[in-house]
Amino acid sequence: MYYKQYGNTDMKVSAVGLGTMRYDEEDIKAGRFEKCAEIPLYAFEKGINYWDTAPFYCEDKSEIVTGIALSQVKRSDVYVTSKTNLGTIDAGDHPTKDDFRRRLETSLDRLKTDYIDFYHMWCMLSLESWEKHMDALYGFFEDAKREGLISNIVFSSHMQGNEIETVVASDKFKGMLIGYNALNYRFRQSGIEAAHRNGMGVVVMNPLGGGMIPANPKSFAYLAEGTDLTVPQAALRFVASHKEITVTLAGCTTKEHIDDAVKAVEGLEERPAKEIVEEYEGKGMALNNLCTGCAYCKGCPKDIAIPKYMDAYNQMILTGESKEILERLSGHWGIDKEKAGECIACGKCERQCTQHLPIAERMKEIAAL
Repeated sequence: MYYKQYGNTDMKVSAVGLGTMRYDEEDIKAGRFEKCAEIPLYAFEKGINYWDTAPFYCEDKSEIVTGIALSQVKRSDVYVTSKTNLGTIDAGDHPTKDDFRRRLETSLDRLKTDYIDFYHMWCMLSLESWEKHMDALYGFFEDAKREGLISNIVFSSHMQGNEIETVVASDKFKGMLIGYNALNYRFRQSGIEAAHRNGMGVVVMNPLGGGMIPANPKSFAYLAEGTDLTVPQAALRFVASHKEITVTLAGCTTKEHIDDAVKAVEGLEERPAKEIVEEYEGKGMALNNLCTGCAYCKGCPKDIAIPKYMDAYNQMILTGESKEILERLSGHWGIDKEKAGECIACGKCERQCTQHLPIAERMKEIAAL
């Protein structure tokens, strides 16, 4: 296994980490948690020492399964994470520190441990969301750290690069978890570079583009050119090879998935993000008609979340199935198509689009679905 240093700490973490949101669905439903725990234990055998979990994963059983495995290894040999935000507790509009403490204590009990290595301020979708959670949560995080219940305060985000830079500049976090892959790397590149410069660890989720990359191997064959890797393996390696990225999470259901992840980082060579971008610039579908998510189109006079609609349109380009647009809008972004029909084709977004995409035309198509 290839290991990297986590930010400016002395922690050495595996270049691929175990994402524990994909334990076998049938085993989870049947309560076969010991069987599911074989996955993290096998990952540990293969040198994967970073395990990422959270409440609600796998029908709210992921922490339980991960705890079964964690209790069978030397605790100091594994770095385990969990997460919390306002959505993980049921405390109305005015949650207290005691509410968050009960949430943390539940995670500790399920994980069978008395501390969590990395505790995330979870799923920051915007600067407004981050500011709200800072007001409600950060004091609790500091208290928990002082008490030794958590070792490092980190955050997870789906924000664009320049917004991530703002959070990084606050100097409140030891590291971050962010979605990054061959589809959206230009969207978030500045964010990972800022975090790296600031001495933070950078952990990446969704390295396979939500399954879009392995589902469309021909479109992403360029990632595997000149290697003996499969497209999914090459997509993992693409992310892990970034000097700025510490851990690339792989969601694993089977031992074969773990073997794939391990092979992806064999003999890994790290390079700066700028070099990697130069190499892949202009290759494959991902850099042509697909929206790269730079979000320069924000600021619609009708308050339409254009970057989210363009992200959903990507799914149709990749699959050829228009229904994928609606599934992405509702399943991932939690919005529907109706707002797209309010587009007045004023052209503001298209003038700001770095790729000169026909945004108004695409909005019309979405509204007509």
